[in-house]
Amino acid sequence: MTVEVNGSARAVTLDNRTTLLDALREHLGLTGAKKGCDHGQCGSCTVLLDGRRVKSCLIFAVTVDGHSVVSVEGLAGPDELSPLQAAFIAHDAFQCGYCTPGQLCSARGMLDEVARGWPSAVTDDLTAPVELTDAEIRERMAGNLCRCAAYPHIVAAVRETAATR
Repeated sequence: MTVEVNGSARAVTLDNRTTLLDALREHLGLTGAKKGCDHGQCGSCTVLLDGRRVKSCLIFAVTVDGHSVVSVEGLAGPDELSPLQAAFIAHDAFQCGYCTPGQLCSARGMLDEVARGWPSAVTDDLTAPVELTDAEIRERMAGNLCRCAAYPHIVAAVRETAATR
């Protein structure tokens, strides 16, 4: 199969039972996405598939043949951080760092969803542009757990990044 990963076409031969997470980590050497629960409950393995957030532990790699995947390694250029990554550092939005790659990919995906005007379960007015309140950010990031409880810092980093977009 061939998949575009972080902007580069990558050909890989896999067992059809291999998850996208295992393909990224074990076959392509991209260890940013983490294996947390292996059941799609923690969000540590979140990546962007064709621009949409997905839990890579739940997707068979063969199903992404011909698609585009962005992992945390592809969020910025080789010599600089993305604005979101810089905001995470500035707001101390990580403690142990284990969930951070998934948090970053999820935050990038949710900011893109907001830019497209997609509502969430807590969006008050479905006809108006989405106002990115703290409650809105928390709802949209709810699929990503942080055992260190850095949630207020994550919300602050996402809010800052959204304000500069």
